[in-house]
Amino acid sequence: MSQPPPPPPPNEPPKDGSGAPQDPPPGGFGAPQDPPPGGFGAPQAPPPGGFGAPQAPPQAPPQPPQGAGYGYPQTPPPPSQPGYGHPGQQPAQPGYGYPGQQPAQPYGYGYPQQPPTYPMQPQAAPGGGRKISAQALIIIAAVVAVALIIGGGVWYSSSGGGDGKNNSAGSGGTDGKKDKGGSGGGGTTGSNGGEKVPADTSSKVLFQVPAPSVTASSSVTTVGSWLTDKVYAKSGNAEVVGYDPGSGAKLWTIKLPGPVCSASRHATDAGRTAIVYEPAMPTKSQPSHGCSEVAALDLAAGKELWAKSVKSGDQKISLDNVTVSANTVATGSTSGGAAFDISTGKALWAPKPTDSCYDAGYAGGTKLVAVRKCGAYGSARQLHIQTIDPVSGKVISEYKMSPGIEYASVVSTDPLVVAADVGDTAGDGSGISDFFSIDNKTGRLRTRISAPGKTYAAKCDGISKTEACTMLAVGNDRLYIPTEEHDGTGQYSQTNEIVAFDLGTGKQTGQRANAGDGYTISPLRMDGENILAYKRPPYDKGGQVVSIDGTTFKETKLLENPATRSVRDAETSMLPDYAEILYGDGRLYMSAVYAHKPTSSDEKEYLAIVFGTR
Repeated sequence: MSQPPPPPPPNEPPKDGSGAPQDPPPGGFGAPQDPPPGGFGAPQAPPPGGFGAPQAPPQAPPQPPQGAGYGYPQTPPPPSQPGYGHPGQQPAQPGYGYPGQQPAQPYGYGYPQQPPTYPMQPQAAPGGGRKISAQALIIIAAVVAVALIIGGGVWYSSSGGGDGKNNSAGSGGTDGKKDKGGSGGGGTTGSNGGEKVPADTSSKVLFQVPAPSVTASSSVTTVGSWLTDKVYAKSGNAEVVGYDPGSGAKLWTIKLPGPVCSASRHATDAGRTAIVYEPAMPTKSQPSHGCSEVAALDLAAGKELWAKSVKSGDQKISLDNVTVSANTVATGSTSGGAAFDISTGKALWAPKPTDSCYDAGYAGGTKLVAVRKCGAYGSARQLHIQTIDPVSGKVISEYKMSPGIEYASVVSTDPLVVAADVGDTAGDGSGISDFFSIDNKTGRLRTRISAPGKTYAAKCDGISKTEACTMLAVGNDRLYIPTEEHDGTGQYSQTNEIVAFDLGTGKQTGQRANAGDGYTISPLRMDGENILAYKRPPYDKGGQVVSIDGTTFKETKLLENPATRSVRDAETSMLPDYAEILYGDGRLYMSAVYAHKPTSSDEKEYLAIVFGTR
């Protein structure tokens, strides 16, 4: 690529995997930094000629340096302990899951680069209740430097493969059922995929949302984005705003007393999701008030349904993470957690602390899974992967990982796939050396898949963000992951492939989707039996969204962005490994999870950019 990768977000662990953060202390790791006053602006109208109008190409474009790449994985803090609590109401269907987890309905982001916190809970014996655990989620959202000279846009990609009514942002999806149909004039992509092939796959910038203003000495996290049939919702500075998915017209705004700390990547069929936020705006004298408030949002109505806090004695707990499964909102931290009915806010269960175990985090979507850590600090602790009942907190099944594996990420809850860096052998900061395919019903290990960091490019942030996996998808009882970049056929060019592993045998299926010379491909989510993937472009082209047939692996282009330099620069500032991406109905939504002060007066940054074929 001609551009160097953006700088890694603060607090990100070194690429060699050394210096991983330790378990967060009670109360979780640091909260988001001072947010800028005021929220982000309304979408801007395209300039004369429309966004992305062709510009005169530069003379003799420079050749990209060999091996250049974009993006850095985000690193979350360690998990905390959870326990479990009382039974609750019947769950409704969940939305999609962030990377690697399939959304039941709406798609959305909530883990991408933002610091959530996870509860620390006691261990629950099989058949017992559950605890909400948490790790301090140190969100380091990706840098959103969007030098948008001519077009802006929000690319919306979906990271989850669910029923396709609502999408949560996330780069990586899970076993998708039937996604909502795409827009455009062509036919479907086959294999029961819902996204349609437009008559013309050339896209344009539909709208963009300016980044919130931030003071020179501060930054703000903007984690969380969701897509439904009627709204594209995005977290800003102490607010969540709903936009028309096609025009970008502002539909509603939910004002919050403080910045969003973490957001669920899942939503219910009715378009309800959950967030955690601070009770007040940070100041110089008090840079953090703690992420103590958990709330349910109705994306259809554009309102907050309820807000709660969780206490340990008389003190509010700072919550590290939040997820949604069925009709349950589960949140937690190193100090405790709780589960609530998403519609009413009724308490369902709460973690029960023990001396030796706590829930490090939860993953939602089709099922609810807890990553429970047992053992004394400083010893070879053991992770228990537990599928639990969302309403009662009862443990349904449990798989115990080998002692010494400190952190694990849930790629998908159904089928259950967990990623871990065993013995810190990944060596590239990806958080993945192996994948574990687990039977949800029995808790037995189906197979273990070796995925060396030097060979494969998927990323997980299991230290504190249980669901924060990007650039992979699960569907058809297979795991789809990209290879690392390697030399292409052209001078200085790089390319890669997506390969498939059978979750029953652990072996590669032989299926391979090539990115093409100069492109780098990574999965976004499942679309029925198909895999939706994003292609990062070479220096002289725009990015693409393609559908890969789950049976034949035939590739069908769904969207191709403008190749003009200004638009391409904006697009490549929000790539799958550090931004929130959603795709649906012929539109690509790309958004930042972090906003900061521009480095120069003429630099323009955007919170979101949306591309579309119509």
